Amino acid sequence: MNGPQPDGATHLTPAEEEGLIPSHVTMRSELNSLEQANILQAESWLLTRRHKPDPLDPAFLRELHRRMFGGVWKWAGIYRKSDRNIGIHWPKISIELETLCRDAVFWKSESVYPPDELSVRFHHRLVWIHCYPNGNGRHARLASDLLVMSLGGRRFSWGGSSLEAPTDVRRTYIDALRKADGCDPGDLLKFARS
Repeated sequence: MNGPQPDGATHLTPAEEEGLIPSHVTMRSELNSLEQANILQAESWLLTRRHKPDPLDPAFLRELHRRMFGGVWKWAGIYRKSDRNIGIHWPKISIELETLCRDAVFWKSESVYPPDELSVRFHHRLVWIHCYPNGNGRHARLASDLLVMSLGGRRFSWGGSSLEAPTDVRRTYIDALRKADGCDPGDLLKFARS
């Protein structure tokens, strides 16, 4: 899996690449297909749960990542153990995730933001924390979808296409995330519903 990766994708360390479960994968397109199939299984798991999950529970968020990528990566659902070009210093992941979840519970209980904005702010911070070696954007989008639906809203469209390959849609998403880094979630909120 060496060589060019999609713009904005997190590069895996050689140790993390060793965590690849299917040994036949040699191309990024194969990996993307396997990950997408695993994500669809996770969505089926969500639909068949007897109890609605709490997207503001750090333990559930870890299980969600494990369900989304567990058939592809041995480290699915396990916080990263190295620093990246994005994300907080790795030893602080669990603390920052707990803080985010507590903040979002407060936002919800006090009606600080409307459901869409609360969910998009949650998404932005979850991506910023960057809990896992890979799959953070997809994980944060699904977690944010679950959050907005739990608040009575409908699932986000996130630009209406895949955000994994370098496209204008992905560039718009990355630019909106960067603008949200500067405390302006407006473009990310618009993108989530585009």
